[in-house]
Order: sequence, then C-alpha cells, then structure tokens
Amino acid sequence: MALLGAMALGQASGQTVALAGVLGSKALLVIDGNAPRALAPGETHGGVRLMALQGDTAQVDVGGDRRTLRLGEAPVSVGTRANGRRVVLSADGRGHFVSLGQINGRTMQYMVDTGASTVAIGVSDAERMGLDYRQGQRVTMGTANGVAQGWRIVLDTVRLGDVMLYGVEAVVTPQPMPFVLLGNNVLGEFKMTRTPDQMVLEKR
Repeated sequence: MALLGAMALGQASGQTVALAGVLGSKALLVIDGNAPRALAPGETHGGVRLMALQGDTAQVDVGGDRRTLRLGEAPVSVGTRANGRRVVLSADGRGHFVSLGQINGRTMQYMVDTGASTVAIGVSDAERMGLDYRQGQRVTMGTANGVAQGWRIVLDTVRLGDVMLYGVEAVVTPQPMPFVLLGNNVLGEFKMTRTPDQMVLEKR
C-alpha cells in the first residue's frame, strides 16, 4: 500500500510523535522530527512502542504514557509527565507570547492574553479537538463584528510545558481564531514574571 497522508511537524514539550501514514499493517511514525519509521504493533523504536493500529489511528506508549495518534493531526508529546511547576515563554516579533500546548491531550497553539477573563477557543479549533461545545452553556459575547453567541464549557486538561491544569473553564467563540487565547483563569494559577521578551510562569 502507498504512503497515506503527510503532515507538518511542530514542537511540544517532551518527545514528539506523529502518525505520518500507514503501510500495510504498519504505522509510519515520525519521532522527534526524524524520518518516518514503519512499526508493527508490539515493535519499539526510539523508546516509542506501537501498541495498536486501527484504520487511521495508532496507539503508542512511552514509559507508560499512552497516547492515541490520528493521521493528519499535529504531533503529540509523549513520555514526559506533566508534573512541572515552571513555564518559560519567549515573545515573538510582535511581542506576543505564543507557544504550543495541549487541550484534552490534543496539541494546539496558544497565545497569552491578559485581557481575556477565560480561555477562548475558535469554533474550528474546538471541532478539530473534538470538543462537544454545543452541549455547553450558551453565552453572549462581544466580537469585532458586534454581539455573538458562544458556548461555555469545561476542559478536562490544559497543558503548558510540563504543567497540567484540570477542569479549566473556556469559551468557544462562533468565529475561527488564529490561536487559543489563554485568559486570566489560567494565568491566575501562576505567579507571573515578565520582561519585554520573556514571560516566566510559576505554579502557585
């Protein structure tokens, strides 16, 4: 069978693993950005063990940390337990603090927004992450185009670097956004130290 799919690589804390394709009964895994490696269930490479392969999903294990990979999705961080207490962020060229993180185990790109009261997620990102946001509480919010209806939900987990937060409130906006915004309900969990080009968050 031919190689199925391809994907862009990103960076996240810990060892990154992505499902780049399927070759017969083997999964083509990209580990830490290296060339794809074909593994059959039960085989291990670079510390990553393929547990199962079904359709376009694969389950991997790194040191007891199991994750499900899906074809065409961004790499996930595996094997680093989220028990840290300190996150260091660097500013981009516009002075924004943008980085990769995870929501409910799915990799996403977030931006720190001290003007937002809660985490805010665009509807397209919410759908990509499989969030059942339409079951959430309807809320009214102001947007650049006036007033719109959104949904208030609770996220199981939000991961920043090696710090994991649980039961985090968020709002899903009806319009897409370039980033997931980290609002003050998350930032309030940290002591913040800031310079023009760096932000250090230490868990309280």
